[in-house]
Amino acid sequence: MSNISVAKTPAKESFADLLEESLRGRTSFEGSVVKGYVLSIDDDFVTVDVGLKSEGRIPLREFAGPGRAPEVKAGDFIDVYVERMEDKNGCAVLSVEKARREAAWGELEKASITGDLVNGVIFGKVKGGFAVDLEGAVAFLPGSQVDVRPIRDITPLMNIAQPFKILKMDKLRSNIVVSRRAVLEDNRSEQRAELVSNLSEGQVLEGIVKNITDYGAFIDLGGVDGLLHVTDISWRRINHPGDVLKVGEAIQVQVIRFNRDTQRISLGMKQLEADPWKGVEERYVPGSRHKGKITNIADYGAFVELEPAVEGLIYVTEMSWTKKNVHPSKILTQSQEVEVQVLEVDMTKRRISLGLKQCSENPWIRFAEQYPAGSILEGEIKNITEFGMFVGVDEEIDGMVHMTDVSWDNGEDSAQFKKGDVVKVKVLDVDPEKERISLGIKQLNNDPFATALEGIKKGAIVTCTITDVNDKGLEVSLESGLTGSIKKIDLSRERSEQRPDRFAVGEKVDAMVTSLDRSGRKVALSIKAREIDEEKKAMSEYGSADSGASLGDILGEAMNKAKTTPTKSKKAEAEA
Repeated sequence: MSNISVAKTPAKESFADLLEESLRGRTSFEGSVVKGYVLSIDDDFVTVDVGLKSEGRIPLREFAGPGRAPEVKAGDFIDVYVERMEDKNGCAVLSVEKARREAAWGELEKASITGDLVNGVIFGKVKGGFAVDLEGAVAFLPGSQVDVRPIRDITPLMNIAQPFKILKMDKLRSNIVVSRRAVLEDNRSEQRAELVSNLSEGQVLEGIVKNITDYGAFIDLGGVDGLLHVTDISWRRINHPGDVLKVGEAIQVQVIRFNRDTQRISLGMKQLEADPWKGVEERYVPGSRHKGKITNIADYGAFVELEPAVEGLIYVTEMSWTKKNVHPSKILTQSQEVEVQVLEVDMTKRRISLGLKQCSENPWIRFAEQYPAGSILEGEIKNITEFGMFVGVDEEIDGMVHMTDVSWDNGEDSAQFKKGDVVKVKVLDVDPEKERISLGIKQLNNDPFATALEGIKKGAIVTCTITDVNDKGLEVSLESGLTGSIKKIDLSRERSEQRPDRFAVGEKVDAMVTSLDRSGRKVALSIKAREIDEEKKAMSEYGSADSGASLGDILGEAMNKAKTTPTKSKKAEAEA
């Protein structure tokens, strides 16, 4: 059965008076707000008499406010908006919503001009924002104007009366834009002034996380924002503020710096906790070993958490004795448990330098103890460069044979070897501090140059064979196998005779040894020095230039004496 409520018809005089007052001289009902009399309520419709030849039917839902049940009963006098005198069924087209809207527009226009706040109720979500009921007029609340900070869930703000500020009105388009944020900001300005006047460093406040960036988070302190830098969030390492904080979260912070001139506020969370670095230098003495967990790996090293909020750094050069040009991620992994040794503690910079390789045996020291200089061993050629060869002498380390230590003959080099060859080498030097091992191949045999030099001293007269004639002088070979050279200026004591073209390849000449170049493996010779030496000896034995005799006379006499006086060896032969 239908639910029907019927009212008694009012006196004609009283209803006519109300109708005439609502028309106020208008000639047409359409587009007007007039008084109507509720005749009955039939299920979802309300029948209303407005003095026309036919009644109008208004949907019952128009009498319900946001979040409220319909408030109407038979016999009530209500304001209705006449849209049309009659529809195709001959009934008047009436609206309570439009009547309320028309009534509200006047008040809203006044509030828009004066800047006064208006009360409204958020009752629905629309594209880009929300719908607000301003006591009959529907306004648009943009999403950006809901609050001073982003709100993910607006449910607690819906269906409750609250103040709004009108931003824009357009009656022709029935468009009203309102802001709740503007109301909050006006209130915040008062709170801001009060907060700033009472703000001081060291003060502990409660704030709301307003925004999160890579370098920190902005905290709303209730009218004024402060910056919580990422380094002041926690004593432990934080990769990104978003790992710890969330927008809208309420947190406790301490004012660590406040500049009244710029109104900049620096905040801290970790300052509210005990400093974990207190006593670190007593707990982590250089040389002591500790266990920790890898928390972060970078190009330059790895961070190790020794205890909550206390980390140390293993620099890449302190990770391995042998793996040099390797990225730390090739040696260590995230969250790996490691044993490290404390190398240095800097309390001022809050830095602990750690070493990983120091917790294992140093292969360079081990090698030096096992193979001192002079030891002979075999190894595989790992690499060949223009300056020498790297030979594997241990499972972890290599030694280097410099190109000058490959062969005694400078005409030979490392080209005679190839990568992968197993060679015998001699340990020349081991420097564990610099992590260097010097090896030699030529040192396995005696130096042929040194052997050939036996019996040859500076100033000795030797017979040599010319192997090359050039503009600079002569290249010669000695009977011992050594090579030497005679400069052009040393070819003769007479300048006119200092001509290389006087000599021929294969010719034998006597010369004096003037120097021995062991590094260059050459002997410097001089015919000029030999001639001068012979002259000095002749002058000493047969005469003096002071006696008036010429050099020719002295030499002639010496030759004659040599012919007439037999040598000791010839006398010996004759006696025999």
